[in-house]
Amino acid sequence: MVRSIEGKNLAYYEAIFQLRKVSPEVILFAREKIEKAGVHIAKEVRNKNGLDFYLSDNNFARALGKRLQEKFGGECTITASIFGRKSGKEIYRLTVLFRGISFQKGDIVEYLGSNYKVKLLGKDIFLQEVKIGKKVHVKYKDMDSVNLVS
Repeated sequence: MVRSIEGKNLAYYEAIFQLRKVSPEVILFAREKIEKAGVHIAKEVRNKNGLDFYLSDNNFARALGKRLQEKFGGECTITASIFGRKSGKEIYRLTVLFRGISFQKGDIVEYLGSNYKVKLLGKDIFLQEVKIGKKVHVKYKDMDSVNLVS
């Protein structure tokens, strides 16, 4: 049986917001933003690599993924699939995947055999070589080749 309050279907969702390999700080930040915006969480599923929120607003889910990327750095991937049709118009359901990284701005990392300082985390990872100051942009899809130096 599907629960409802004031005629709203509580199981309804437009987006799956997936958090993978993130710190508790990122989860707390995401949960606070969801609650502050008043977006309904239809369900929450924990798995071994993270957490999934089933959200009632796909535009909010898209914006939250971008906000997490700007604040914490990481990879944000957004995919859409056709869920159905309503009044002759296609209805899409989004999946927003945010994958965290193991380093942050100011950390020293190894990339291609050299040490770099993390200067900026945004759409790309911006690194500056420690010895000669060479600057490099690394795509998040290549972030597995960037390792935190302890």
